[in-house]
Amino acid sequence: MRTVAILGGAYAGASAAATLAAGLPEGWRIVVIDRNSHLNHVYVMPRYSVLGGHEHKAFCPMNNIFNLPPSSSQISQSSSHDQLGISRVPPAYHQLNHPHLILNAEVVALTPTHIILSKSFPEYGEGFTSNQVGYDFLIYALGSKLPPPLDLWGTFPGGIPLDTRASSGEAINDDPKRGSIKTTIYRGAKNEGIAWLKAHQMLIEDAQSILVVGGGALGIQFATDIADIYSHKSVTLLHSREKLLPRFNAEMHTEIYLALESLGVHVILNERLADKDAPPKFNEKGQRVVNTTKGREIVADLVLMCTGQAPNTSILKAMNPLTVNPHDGLAHVLKTMQLTVLQIELSSDIDTNNSASETGNRMKTPSQQEPTPYPHIFVVGDAADAFGAIAAGHTADFQAKVAARNILRLVQIREQEKQKCGDREDEELEEYVPTEPGIKVSLGLRNSIYQINGVVGKRSNGTDDMDAAYLWKYWGTKVDSERDMYL
Repeated sequence: MRTVAILGGAYAGASAAATLAAGLPEGWRIVVIDRNSHLNHVYVMPRYSVLGGHEHKAFCPMNNIFNLPPSSSQISQSSSHDQLGISRVPPAYHQLNHPHLILNAEVVALTPTHIILSKSFPEYGEGFTSNQVGYDFLIYALGSKLPPPLDLWGTFPGGIPLDTRASSGEAINDDPKRGSIKTTIYRGAKNEGIAWLKAHQMLIEDAQSILVVGGGALGIQFATDIADIYSHKSVTLLHSREKLLPRFNAEMHTEIYLALESLGVHVILNERLADKDAPPKFNEKGQRVVNTTKGREIVADLVLMCTGQAPNTSILKAMNPLTVNPHDGLAHVLKTMQLTVLQIELSSDIDTNNSASETGNRMKTPSQQEPTPYPHIFVVGDAADAFGAIAAGHTADFQAKVAARNILRLVQIREQEKQKCGDREDEELEEYVPTEPGIKVSLGLRNSIYQINGVVGKRSNGTDDMDAAYLWKYWGTKVDSERDMYL
């Protein structure tokens, strides 16, 4: 069976899966590969790592991202819950009413024809008995490595040691002293993610003074949420530029700055940390002591580093270093979202042997007429150098739809060639056109500010859980009550 592989399930990956499932002909299947058991709704995680009671809503089942009717196996899965109210999710899904698969594994390496996984899936028969999965087309949607306060796979924020009891699934504060918070290490399961967020809540609750480094959307949301929920705490926001969110209208900076001030957040602009990679320093009270490049000393119980987001493109770089910009780590793509290289020379040093794409190196984009050695590989979202588009869920979603529609065009061409249709005309591929930057940022529990198509507006109708159910439904999971989001 022909295969379209998608690396990464959330946001871009889920969007691509639904688009492809609606258009692929018989004989084709989608294989989604993700190291997480659930889709991680990253945009609500800053809120849930401060405010308790909603952690489970950040992890949405991915077994219906193809947006197809549920099978009997899916219904039976949702009927049983463990003591935490979380369904026992198997390592891979195989819905009986379609051929598509979701594999819960890590991607170890990539070649032009195969994906090397951390484990095999022999239960799915031929093509899955080893840890190498072949593909005809591939969408690379692995996003970016998140800053420490959101990186469930990284070191726990604040450097708190982690309890390695893998079966616990609980966040515990065994000792009232600061620094005693324990949690299970996150390995991709929902109960581990819930424990991680609960432990983060305890970390913030225990700190009386908090320094948030980075005045992007993440830093602004952390600072305003903490200040709104814990009005007695001292919260400082340190930003290296003169303006907050400098890519957007000046009105955004002004309104956000006023909101921070009204919540009592101390804002320091145009200063950055000195020696941020140096070992942490502490005073006699056990507080963190940091210095800025202008010589300012800041003392805080907790430092949240909301900077340092980096594209997850190391797998592409290992396949061919020429596909990744060495300066920013972004993957080079054509406007069709196809992977390419900086200087395209189809020479022997580029690994294009045994390419899975039958259109091969003959494929060119219509307007640029620029060839690519990887016409069957598409890169979308935070990992792609997408012509100035901001790194955001809505842009990743749009790029993924463009990539998926282009794959459907290429599949159609291949099917016509197989049927030897002599009157076939090559169909031009769709090109991605970035839209004007847009954003929505919460400013505490109820207030938010947004910019869409150059227009800035404010709202004051926010909810505690940031309307998480909306995205669950978008990702194909029916939500009739709060209970449904424990799946």
